[in-house]
Amino acid sequence: MKYFYNPIYLFLISLTFFANLSFRNSYSFAEQNIDIDLKEEIKKGNFLIGLKQYLGKNIVDEDSLIFKTDDNFLRVESENGLKHQSKEVKIVFKKVPLKKPYIFEKLVSKPLASFESAKKQSDILLKKGFRPIITMPSHWEIWLPIQNKDTVNQNFKIRRTVINNEIIPYLINKYTFQKLDGPISLTSDESIKINDINYGRNFYLIKDSYGTWTLVQKLSFPDYLKGVLPHEIGANSPLEALKAQAVIARTWAIYNSNRFEADKFHLCVTTQCQVYKPPIANKNIEKAITDTKNKVLVFDDKPINAFYHASNGGISASSSESWEMSDYPYFTSDFDFINFEKKYLYPSRKKRNELKNFLNIDKNNFFGKDHYLFRWKKKVSDKEILNLLQKNDLVKINSKILDLKVVKRGTSGRVIQLEISHNNPMSSITLAKDDIRKSLNFLPSNLFIIDKLNDNLWVFTGGGFGHGVGLSQSGAIEMAKIGYSYQKILKRYYKKTKISNFMNLVK
Repeated sequence: MKYFYNPIYLFLISLTFFANLSFRNSYSFAEQNIDIDLKEEIKKGNFLIGLKQYLGKNIVDEDSLIFKTDDNFLRVESENGLKHQSKEVKIVFKKVPLKKPYIFEKLVSKPLASFESAKKQSDILLKKGFRPIITMPSHWEIWLPIQNKDTVNQNFKIRRTVINNEIIPYLINKYTFQKLDGPISLTSDESIKINDINYGRNFYLIKDSYGTWTLVQKLSFPDYLKGVLPHEIGANSPLEALKAQAVIARTWAIYNSNRFEADKFHLCVTTQCQVYKPPIANKNIEKAITDTKNKVLVFDDKPINAFYHASNGGISASSSESWEMSDYPYFTSDFDFINFEKKYLYPSRKKRNELKNFLNIDKNNFFGKDHYLFRWKKKVSDKEILNLLQKNDLVKINSKILDLKVVKRGTSGRVIQLEISHNNPMSSITLAKDDIRKSLNFLPSNLFIIDKLNDNLWVFTGGGFGHGVGLSQSGAIEMAKIGYSYQKILKRYYKKTKISNFMNLVK
């Protein structure tokens, strides 16, 4: 599927201010020198990773890129026909004034806590006949054309931007200073250093939906995982835990490969996706990736949304507890007791006292007990809470917290609705699911109870780190240490799934 023929991308073009400047060079890849097809790259076993986003937004010195090779030439090819070879080039981004300012208007949703929440809202809009675009200029949000202003609810506001400049990349070396048009490819037969760090051989510079640019790297599945596993589960984890992580990281990346579709790459390198950094040689990681080559978890012969997290605090969550989404059949709330039979002693965690009793169980009964946030306690003042709420535009200055009340818990006992009463004006706000930790970012998880110490101090007592859905990395590490195979680890955390070869699925 080429973007040129895709109606969603034609609509994206109409949303982006460069549509009225030079979208032919910026967005149309069909029948051009440089052709990028996101779905085909996945079928070939490649990911396009956004290494550096929003280039050109900052001052030139911060956003300049220096590409170097030691022996072989690096090749630069621009959409405007420029072809260049050398062992070192510098690319800078300059803001070039437009002859006439351009006014750009669109409808923008309120900030959304996660891609999962944005996807849920986007799917609802699609069913109603809208053409939503999921974007992330600084946080997740949904865009609609201004023409829909009379048919959407108050969650959408008009955003009016006056564009005075176009951000243009230029190639600089000893002999040349030349304008570039995107997409721009940079390749070599040896590893290319970018700002003195070894990254790899295949890169693009691509204009995004916001007028800035993204440095994108093309990586094979194995090369991508080499840069993910050390930062997601740790290079020193037992081999079987590394194998389990390799399978689910590969599966998650394939399932979520449309996350940055609006900006023409698959995934980012931060916690909004999976953390990726240039890999350092590690035999155990390489073996884990090789031994699970192309293996993914599937349900109904399709890769699953293989969520994972650091610590579940002794009990996993269903997906609808953590995000505004439907439940997946392969995620259920279940205890992580070492002695599985103990689960029948604790039938419910939905009430405060039941969860309190659960949190007081000796942690030696659970897998993952060694994680430093398996059990935690946070003392937080009114002022700290108010500062966070003000930062997220949820309350006014000079408000006072009157009460914090858990309105609803999910099956696992996690808080899915939290009501915060305040006095300016005399009202309350309700945070739900992933918005709770987004707004109150001192919370390691939503598995907690609240106590009031005095008029100005609250205590949150809880367990786990992360959303609690899918594999608990600390649990997997402990299982591997006592002899669990990676297959057995995955079976425990992803019910009703099986392991398949991804390349067999796409034939």
